[in-house]
Amino acid sequence: MTSNQRCGNRQLLFTSFFYISVLASIFPSALSFSTFLAPPKTFVPTTRKARSRPLFAGGFEWEDPTEEFDQGVENPFKNEAKEDDMQIDPARLLAPRLSGVNLYFVGMMGCGKTTVGDAVARRMGSYSFLDTDSIIESVTKKTIPELFADDGEETFRDIEAQVLDQVHAFVRSVVSTGGGIVCRNANWSKLQSGIVVWLNVEPELIMERIRGTDRPLLQGQDPLGKLKALSEERAVRYAQADVKIDVTAGMDTNSTVALVIKELHNFIDDNPPMWKKAKSKAQEEGLDWVQ
Repeated sequence: MTSNQRCGNRQLLFTSFFYISVLASIFPSALSFSTFLAPPKTFVPTTRKARSRPLFAGGFEWEDPTEEFDQGVENPFKNEAKEDDMQIDPARLLAPRLSGVNLYFVGMMGCGKTTVGDAVARRMGSYSFLDTDSIIESVTKKTIPELFADDGEETFRDIEAQVLDQVHAFVRSVVSTGGGIVCRNANWSKLQSGIVVWLNVEPELIMERIRGTDRPLLQGQDPLGKLKALSEERAVRYAQADVKIDVTAGMDTNSTVALVIKELHNFIDDNPPMWKKAKSKAQEEGLDWVQ
């Protein structure tokens, strides 16, 4: 790389960081920035139980976290009910159970992160959808293939990390990420601030989906071989996701979204908040820990 190219890369990084900072200053809250980038959504009002009397612990007034975070919403699939028979869309019940925690979709290029993530956010109603690749293209005024061609993969990864650094500070968001975002440890630490969903698709099926599109990392004589090599290289990182969704050829967007929603409900059941575990244990042992 020549000195002029290095200088150009530094200028691009500075410009990208500047635009991201400007966007963050214009849209200081997660809601406003996310709403700017995401499609319109329907607001779903929720109800909160009224507190009958103050609670005390150790002589001090204390707020039961159950009343603040747990709105009494349970897993709608717990009784093995069919989704078509449910009166309320189970996706609408995810938001109160997530308590603002973000959802991050990871997986190889062409696995459907953007399509599925957007559909999940729309069905949830109260969550915004963000796509890191779309944000990168907006702030750099270049397409992803142009960024790879003009500035190289490392520069793209630096910009991608900056975008994730801004996005992960938001709440109530469904975030679609680039396929290689998991390659940097610093990115993983940010992704793990939310719930990570891995869309696992076989390379052969991915090749069918992306045929005719420009994928910078698959240029050359053997794109399928390169895709398989990338999949194997990243599989260790993807496998650390909280929820794994195996997407097969017979699954369309709706069936994939339905499975994502069901598995997220199951994951929340299996991983309750620490305060909820402590309270449940106290109740099981007959301890009256709040007077």
